[in-house]
Amino acid sequence: MESLETTKTLEALEKLEGLEAIETPSLLIDAVRMDRNIEAMADVARIHQVNLRPHAKTHKIPAIALKQIEAGAVGITVAKIAEAEVMAAHGIRNIFVAYPLVTASKIERAIRLSEQIELIVGVDSLAGAQQLEHVASRHRHSLQVRLEIDTGLRRTGVLYDQAAALAAEITAMPHLRLTGIYTFRGSLLAGKPTLDVAAAGKEEGALMVQLAERLRTQGIAITDVSVGSTPTAAYAAAVEGVTEVRPGTYVFHDRMQARLGVCILEDCAGSVLVTVVSRPSADLAIVDGGSKTFATDVQPGTEPLQLKGFGHILGLADATLARLTEEHGMIELGPLAQAANLQIGDKLRIIPNHICSTVNLHNHVMMQSGHTYTLTPVLARGMLE
Repeated sequence: MESLETTKTLEALEKLEGLEAIETPSLLIDAVRMDRNIEAMADVARIHQVNLRPHAKTHKIPAIALKQIEAGAVGITVAKIAEAEVMAAHGIRNIFVAYPLVTASKIERAIRLSEQIELIVGVDSLAGAQQLEHVASRHRHSLQVRLEIDTGLRRTGVLYDQAAALAAEITAMPHLRLTGIYTFRGSLLAGKPTLDVAAAGKEEGALMVQLAERLRTQGIAITDVSVGSTPTAAYAAAVEGVTEVRPGTYVFHDRMQARLGVCILEDCAGSVLVTVVSRPSADLAIVDGGSKTFATDVQPGTEPLQLKGFGHILGLADATLARLTEEHGMIELGPLAQAANLQIGDKLRIIPNHICSTVNLHNHVMMQSGHTYTLTPVLARGMLE
């Protein structure tokens, strides 16, 4: 797929014909499904008249971010300043770092970047705001910030009931421009994990809109109310007063999203190609993808998903990727899978439980267009600082 050959600074990318030519383990991306997913979320944003700012943590590939912007996104979201730097270097001009920057070195990098593009940074504490103000003042620079709100995930974010007081303090800082509030909540409802993503999204949107209205009554000019992960984006976007959604996983989808009912497995653009390297017994096959190939942060058997194994194995209904060590994947084979008579050297495709963390384990992906596979570097892979 020509538009995804993104590395002019690298040698020409290798194109291969057919799966048999691909070394394993390898992360494959179906370009047709990806494009369809991009358009579907762009349509959601258009229908509800909200801004779409996709989280690039899922793909970490600037060319895909550009495709999202071409489809209607106003810019992108990233988690780390290093990701922002990679994206900006490849033509992305509007970036939100949805993460607290609390060290002088990272804030200085943000200031340098904001002199080149439109940059927004997250803040969730008085100490963090004071550090941003101190460094920005020293550089005689103004930073645009959004206040992160904890709406129940208990991760970063100021506690909901303390947000108004903190917003007032930030507004008084001369080198910070507080323009919005944001949250990441995921599929939570009344503080608990849920499969009812519609109710979760509506509750998320309502909580944030109510807070924004409260801040405005204090004289704080909140213009951006930013919410919405992939499971909740469509429902949060429908809440009047929400201005922006930031889904990420939707670009590829994964087994987790299918279990949440956001998509079906046929929508999943990403799968891992592995090779059977050992058949110790009739009910066991070993493949060459382990925990260095598949993300393990979405564990089997946990609420509310109750997934079985670490991925969905295509074409083998009762096979389970049950265990992972660093370089080995242990697939337990039920009667139907045993009847398939897997041989050493056979290749399988597995949709991972969580695609975002899986992408970050791979230096490149294979973009599939028809029977052609194009090696595409994951340029922001490992950009964790």
